[in-house]
Amino acid sequence: MVEPWRDTTLPAHVRAADLLARMTDEEKTAQLSSVWIGAQSEGGAAADVAPGQHVYAARSAALDALLPYGLGQLTRPFGTVPVDPAQGAARLAELQRTIRGGNRFGLPAIAHEECLTGFTAWQATVFPTPLAWGATFDPALITEMARAIGTSMRAVGVHQGLAPVLDVVRDPRWGRTEEAIGEDPYLVGTIGTAYVRGLEAAGIVATLKHFAGYSASRAARNHAPASLGPRELADVILPPFEMAVRDGGARSVMPAYNDVDGLPAHAHPELLTHLLREQWEFTGTVVSDYYGVSLLEEAHRIADGESGAARLALAAGVDVELPAARCFSPADPLPGHLLDRAVLRVLTQKGELGLLDPDGETVVGGVPVDLNPPHMRELAQKVAEESVVLLANDSGVLPLRGGPRIALLGPLAHDQAAMLGCYSFPRHVGVHHPDLPTGVEVPTLAQALRSELPGAVFVADPAAAEVCVAVVGDRSGLFGRGSSGEGCDAEDLQLPYGQGEVLDTAMESGAPVVIVVLSGRPYALGRWADRAAAVVQAFFPGQEGGPAVAGVLSGRVAPSGRLPLGVPRGPGGQPAPYLAPPLGRHGFPSTVDPTPLYPFGYGLSYTTFTWGTPECDAYELPTDGETTLRLTVRNTGELPGTEVVQLYLHDPVGTVARPEVRLVGYARVPLDAGASAEVTATFPADLAAYTGADGRRVVEPGALELRLAASSEHVHHAVPLTLTGPARTVGHQRRMRCETHVEQLTQDPAHPQPFTSPSTS
Repeated sequence: MVEPWRDTTLPAHVRAADLLARMTDEEKTAQLSSVWIGAQSEGGAAADVAPGQHVYAARSAALDALLPYGLGQLTRPFGTVPVDPAQGAARLAELQRTIRGGNRFGLPAIAHEECLTGFTAWQATVFPTPLAWGATFDPALITEMARAIGTSMRAVGVHQGLAPVLDVVRDPRWGRTEEAIGEDPYLVGTIGTAYVRGLEAAGIVATLKHFAGYSASRAARNHAPASLGPRELADVILPPFEMAVRDGGARSVMPAYNDVDGLPAHAHPELLTHLLREQWEFTGTVVSDYYGVSLLEEAHRIADGESGAARLALAAGVDVELPAARCFSPADPLPGHLLDRAVLRVLTQKGELGLLDPDGETVVGGVPVDLNPPHMRELAQKVAEESVVLLANDSGVLPLRGGPRIALLGPLAHDQAAMLGCYSFPRHVGVHHPDLPTGVEVPTLAQALRSELPGAVFVADPAAAEVCVAVVGDRSGLFGRGSSGEGCDAEDLQLPYGQGEVLDTAMESGAPVVIVVLSGRPYALGRWADRAAAVVQAFFPGQEGGPAVAGVLSGRVAPSGRLPLGVPRGPGGQPAPYLAPPLGRHGFPSTVDPTPLYPFGYGLSYTTFTWGTPECDAYELPTDGETTLRLTVRNTGELPGTEVVQLYLHDPVGTVARPEVRLVGYARVPLDAGASAEVTATFPADLAAYTGADGRRVVEPGALELRLAASSEHVHHAVPLTLTGPARTVGHQRRMRCETHVEQLTQDPAHPQPFTSPSTS
């Protein structure tokens, strides 16, 4: 008779429960453990990718010690040191055979990798950083990108990806701003959920991070305590995670390093068990952030020793210790009922991945592997192009035409680093191997612009130029090795490396100045913006970013990106006021003006659009109802372009202070010259819900206003609504999206290409 756990016709959780009952405590604990190959000493590879934390690796369990019991996870077999993809796949397959052969049940490990800007592996496509995803306002494209990334990971034997980052930016001085999607929970939630859907569709377990409050740290310092009230946590920080769990089907969550009101996330049962599992009905695994369990003892100082930290984390709801087993040790038994709870979750997930099957791991290695095929490069190019934001073009200097004399200023114009986020392989690992080729082609902006404008003449003297292109921004890195990235927090939002001098030099030339910012966060541009002929922003746009930005400058690419967070006027006075209530905005009684130079959602095009008068099915609806708006948008210019219609909610009166406006829907509207399209948006009353003083999320009767806008500050139409009936308390099953649809209506005969795009934002 076949043992039930070996029966592939049974559900994964049934098989997992049978296998759990057959395991010793040591074998169970091993399933909660991980090993980081090559990182077992202070001088190991972990020193490069986890500086300051890697010291814990030296005191972590080695693979040989765990083999007789089994292993839960393998940490970053591709993303720790450079490895040829085919050789890496073969090595991982051999390692899995060793793990299978070492334990009596023949179980392999789950292999996880980073995939924030694509698969973090040598020779893999480098996509734009998540802040650029947000700038696209294009969930469908992000799903397609994520599915391609996941497919490449699964092909070489990886099972889990540590992405996306769903932290809502609260202060852009935070170094990990580049890893986040934006400063609005609806944008972060919809774009992040789109990424999750794509990754999960490829068979990769998506891991939501960092749960929760990490981006709200005091003074925007990495790992610092988060000063969060329960309402800000509920209404700003948590919704993206809830949406990605419920609508995206994410199967893993990673707690944050920070504490909230003194309680670290890795030891927070209210967060990891009561909210995540009991209220949101999450059934996947909770994996610690790297050394997050150890930090309960070493940094937060709420645990007495490694075993104390293990017990706190396990009781709170952490299931797996990453990146290496230090606290969760088979040599130190864990409480039985908590141990069984976590192991059942891990084994169930292994069952879902096919890892309980005799032939469940089919990757054998040794065959050619292309992690940067043409379709991936094309996707990287499309995401990059859609993410570039044109912020100013008052003089009409852009697009550059003919063969102008161009002075290209700034060292970042000639630096690949200006294109790459801190979790791209070249910036994350490759920088520690200076003789290693990049692995993928990454044109600099200078190279791309010369190719884009073959008739242009590039001159060294700005005074001899017809136009100056001044390139400023960031170099990403880890823990002080860059101006942006994990652990690279900023004291203010002045341009780093003294790059203000680059812009001063350009302005003194007398030629029109195009400012190009290639960065991981917004920087204060108020000192120069009024004198610039044009301003272009791109957020680490990846390996195809140079051609994408050059294409926007030349006009080959119609700019369509929109700001996922505001650009400040001055370097202080943060954060900018998007999502702030009235008293958080400029005015009496403070002399500080935090109004952004360019607001959330803002971006220009090379064409013009007109917005018709909106129609609404119902201006009065019950607190459990919905209404549908219709708006016609027309391209009235001579060039194709994309408008991004944004829907904001304004609540005039609430029982607590409310944001002046907040995003509740959006749609990209690509239009040829002369063409028009109808945008339909269905607004459910549930989107008006907010958390009251008593902690309940409610939809209240009363007046509302829906604002159809080109940004959070540029409103075309305000539609008054009235909610009627009793106040409603809403929970996890509330409607969290405004469904939108774009349909072509008319076409200029000179531009006969039809376009129809259903779009759900």
